[in-house]
Amino acid sequence: MSQVEPGGGPEPYVHRISVVIPVYQGEKTLHGVIDELRPLTAPFATPDGHLARVDEVVLAYDRGPDASDRVIRELAEENAWISPVWLSRNFGQHAATLAGMASSGGEWIVTIDEDGQHDPAQIGVMLDAALTQRADLVYAAPLNAPPHGFVRNVASKASKRVLETIFGGGEASRFHSFRLVLGEIGRSVAAYAGTGVYLDVALSWVAARTVTAPITLREEGDRRSGYSFRRLFGHFWRMVLTSGTRGLRLVTATGGVVFAGGVVFALYLAIARLVSGDAIEPGWTSLMVVLLLGIGTVLVALGIIAEYLGVAVNMALGKPSYLIVRDPALGPLGRVPASPPHPPRR
Repeated sequence: MSQVEPGGGPEPYVHRISVVIPVYQGEKTLHGVIDELRPLTAPFATPDGHLARVDEVVLAYDRGPDASDRVIRELAEENAWISPVWLSRNFGQHAATLAGMASSGGEWIVTIDEDGQHDPAQIGVMLDAALTQRADLVYAAPLNAPPHGFVRNVASKASKRVLETIFGGGEASRFHSFRLVLGEIGRSVAAYAGTGVYLDVALSWVAARTVTAPITLREEGDRRSGYSFRRLFGHFWRMVLTSGTRGLRLVTATGGVVFAGGVVFALYLAIARLVSGDAIEPGWTSLMVVLLLGIGTVLVALGIIAEYLGVAVNMALGKPSYLIVRDPALGPLGRVPASPPHPPRR
């Protein structure tokens, strides 16, 4: 991406971007990330020739153990386009990201990590993907394996696949913390999402079109990830609980299968009892029939109760019945010229 020189003719449309960075341990890495974002605060051309500008960088301080707060104050004093957001205590990365999104004002919101793993120069690639495919949500699709180790990478991929196929977690395999979303959608999600809701699940509730953009990840700077397997499992479990009511419906389906199996098995035992006479222990047939039908009935009843709980859970999570947005033709997705105004310079 390159800086754009002023030219003649009608002034081309410039997409305004807010970059949200949740900060937990950024004392050593934030300066480098901000230095890479600084050139993007002037209008720049994406690889496809669209114009964009980072209007603000929102640093959401999540009360980490280092001196990130001091670094945030220094950066905010030096750069008017940096907006600090101070959380009252440590709430976690997703909550800090939501707080930053709610405090942003750009047409687009880009979320990146504090450790330098996400290259700000790739923002233009993601914006091109959104404009070309008319998507309101774009996730980074890493071209290389994340630098977390083989076991963690495999576990992450497997857990997302389980969530996607069994629990109805949308397109969980696409979820990534490097994302670009329409500003009005991101701020709306930040406003209504309930406590503990997984951010990407909440975005999947309302995003009309989600795509990915090829991105090369970098190493995590001077520190490795602070997420233990226990915390990562907690994230997975939260995705399961907030992804919908399919898990509850599995209880109902299991109960129905057991009940139907109980009826079939009861008929089999009754016929076997009549045919074999005393070959079957007296009382065993009736005991098995009662157990199977009883267990099936209990599971079906639990499934029905779970459905009612699912309605209450969706209300508690803040899942909206609808989300009103402006005419897409009047928003940034409608600002795509027939031919790019300024092809990128090599």
